[in-house]
Amino acid sequence: MKVFYFSESWWQFVLLAIGCYLIGCFNFARMISRFKHQDITKMGSGNPGTMNMSREFGLKIGFLTFFCDALKGGIPALISYFIYRNYLFAGTAIVVSDFTRYFCGLFVIIGHIFPVTMRFKGGKGIASTLGLFWMCLACENPWLLLIGFGALWLIVLFIFLTEWGSLGSLLGVTGFSIWQMIYFVLRYGYAFNAYTVAIYMFILAINLLTWCAHHQNLKRLFAGEEHHTSIRKLAKKKNK
Repeated sequence: MKVFYFSESWWQFVLLAIGCYLIGCFNFARMISRFKHQDITKMGSGNPGTMNMSREFGLKIGFLTFFCDALKGGIPALISYFIYRNYLFAGTAIVVSDFTRYFCGLFVIIGHIFPVTMRFKGGKGIASTLGLFWMCLACENPWLLLIGFGALWLIVLFIFLTEWGSLGSLLGVTGFSIWQMIYFVLRYGYAFNAYTVAIYMFILAINLLTWCAHHQNLKRLFAGEEHHTSIRKLAKKKNK
């Protein structure tokens, strides 16, 4: 392992933050809807994300949107893992890639929810967050891809049975967040330092961002006015 000195290389994190934010600003839902000569931000709920794309264009297009957004959330973190996996922060046993994975992910999610390219009104970050957490877990243990895939299907099953799309998505994000934190507690124990605390804070911030982005859905849910998401109906819906 090589030693990484934050005081000398802090500028790398500035570049990572800027690059990942700009990646997050690229909205696949809007791009795909434009290929269909429409604007998803002016259709249905107006949200440029998986659920609205599924309602408006069918389940296949919704899945394509989810897949693209998930890759957008996960690939920057995966790249940072391979760049920094052989480095330790000076004076600690903390692997730098453990820090950069969630640092990159956080700025991708910020860019997705608050894109400068869309006047800071983007999607709600569920697909990108799930893709981020899924790939972060599988970085060092590829077999966790299968377990993570199974967890994604549990989210789909919950939505299928309850028709509460936003709640199922948020519970899924929270479940993945807790999973990540447990992983690092097992890895580093209770020896907290600035870097481990930062990792936990990044994971928590990503989780809170997605919940805050759904504040209107939560209000409608508690008021009993939330729209139901029927996967059965979406599967039968023909693409526009």
